[in-house]
Amino acid sequence: MADFHGDITDPKLVLYVGGNYFFAMGPLVVAFEKEHRDYKGRIYWETIPPGLLVKQLEAGGTITSGNMTWTAKPDAYFAGLKKVDALIGQGLLTGPAVPYATNTLTIMVPKDNPGHVTGLADLGKPDIRLAMPNPEFEGIARQIEASLKKAGGQALADAVYKTKVADGSTILTHIHHRQTPLFLMQGHAEAGATWQSEAMFQAQAGPPIAEVDIPTSQNTTVIYAGAVVKGAPHPEAAKHRLSYIHSPQALAIFEHYGFKPYTSKATTD
Repeated sequence: MADFHGDITDPKLVLYVGGNYFFAMGPLVVAFEKEHRDYKGRIYWETIPPGLLVKQLEAGGTITSGNMTWTAKPDAYFAGLKKVDALIGQGLLTGPAVPYATNTLTIMVPKDNPGHVTGLADLGKPDIRLAMPNPEFEGIARQIEASLKKAGGQALADAVYKTKVADGSTILTHIHHRQTPLFLMQGHAEAGATWQSEAMFQAQAGPPIAEVDIPTSQNTTVIYAGAVVKGAPHPEAAKHRLSYIHSPQALAIFEHYGFKPYTSKATTD
């Protein structure tokens, strides 16, 4: 239940946030409540993967976790810009999309790097066990595949996401990439591709996790964006949140974890 926060009894604002910055949402909500005191204690948010959030949105806000089922109809949805634009095109969200921050990839490894991983090419080695985001519902998997192709062509991408999945040396996450450092610390894997910001968060939190940089020529950038959900119960509250998300106060919180502010010059794969 680590991805569900707040009181669903009578919220004034419900946020669906792709899990890429689950660790930043607490500070972001606290700072937002200081700016908009009417919402204090009345915000509910989720940080499960974007694809699962879409399924919940399509189900009218109903979700089941274990033996518990509840409904929280969303006001605003946050994910990668391409995903947000696609959902606007499908009529699930109301435009325009509001971009606010960018992020890049890195390779997360145990602190002593037992697999001696030096770059993306090493992820294709049969003896390197991997923990990788699930392409079925995690948008980051598309960016990772793009970077794998830059580093070693389709053969490397297939080795990581097909051959090694089939033989069990790539474990796919069941929730989202917050599981990657856990798998590394438990000894189930020697490496896993994640967002740069998540590796920075782990470094700040203190577990025995390190990272291997991916060079710019092989890296991939994502642009994060949000939009109002069509038929949102609290559309004005959603607009307040979207206005705040690219404010200097919000961007300072993002930058603390390694995100970069969005500019019109940002490009994504």
